Amino acid sequence: MSLQKTMQAVVINSFGSPSVLSVTEIEKPVPLEGEVLIRIQAAGINRLDHYIREGNVIPELNFPHVLGSDAVGIIEELGPGTSKWKEGDQVIPMPGYPHHPDDKGNPILGLSNSYAIRGIMKQGTYAEYMTISEDWLIADNTGLPPVETASLPMPLITAVRAIKVVGAVKEGDQVLIHAGASGTGSIMIQVAKTLGAKVATTIRTGEKADFVSTLGADLIVNMADQDYVEKVHEWSEGGVNVVIDNLGGLNLSKSIECAKPLGTVVLMGNVLGLESTIPVRSLFFPQKKIIGTMMGNKEDLEWGLEQVAKGRIKPTLDKTYPLHEIILAHQDLAQGKIQGNAVISMR
Repeated sequence: MSLQKTMQAVVINSFGSPSVLSVTEIEKPVPLEGEVLIRIQAAGINRLDHYIREGNVIPELNFPHVLGSDAVGIIEELGPGTSKWKEGDQVIPMPGYPHHPDDKGNPILGLSNSYAIRGIMKQGTYAEYMTISEDWLIADNTGLPPVETASLPMPLITAVRAIKVVGAVKEGDQVLIHAGASGTGSIMIQVAKTLGAKVATTIRTGEKADFVSTLGADLIVNMADQDYVEKVHEWSEGGVNVVIDNLGGLNLSKSIECAKPLGTVVLMGNVLGLESTIPVRSLFFPQKKIIGTMMGNKEDLEWGLEQVAKGRIKPTLDKTYPLHEIILAHQDLAQGKIQGNAVISMR
């Protein structure tokens, strides 16, 4: 057991630009009943962190606040009443889970009244240590370096839920995945290919074409200079089985047009805006459906990590930053300079 009483963490004391991020010495957490203390080896950086920092996700936070939902690390200390793990185990915390000790979550959705994403309701993973209930840990059997594993949890669990569970994608299906070069999009392409689907994807700049091609995309459409609806219809001969729309806004109407009759649009983001206009006739005459999703449950992440361990899904780690370069990391994220995912290395 370490006698260290403090730790370094990335803290925000107000909402704002990346400049509000600062590396600060704060109190090291102590594991409570049923919890373990994890020494974090690497922490994932997600676009959600950027939106939280700006104040666009939750209007109030208890400052000072630590961002971050994804991590991989070593169990350093067991709290009272723990029995599932031992010190020295390398684990992956769930990025979101029910925070009430008696709440095990909806077995179908993986959500509940006390469900929250780490780094919103609780201090996050941009720190040297974290505590978490032993129930919300998964053994790290990926065989990958911690920096690669840490890039996975939120993108992977979200992708598996959206594509495998909600979209019910199966072998032979045609799927359109927006923003294929993004952190989540790059994993979604691989999940869909693992399930045997053919994948079309959109990108916003031409230099990202080679990247999504290496992930297995069968059709790549640059939204900046092509009418992607027409391209997708031509490729799929009338529309795809499933559209994964992580953009929302005015893009939703085009996603609906890309789905074939009886097809499904899985809506899971609002990068392009909170309001959408739906072409009603294009929805109910061909009996298409729109269904929302977010995150997933422990089984979703476990399935995804099994595919990673088998080499079917690979991390799309683009950049690794030391803790003291967190401002640069968020600047790169905001400016679209990251293809795939980025992490903070604690080593």
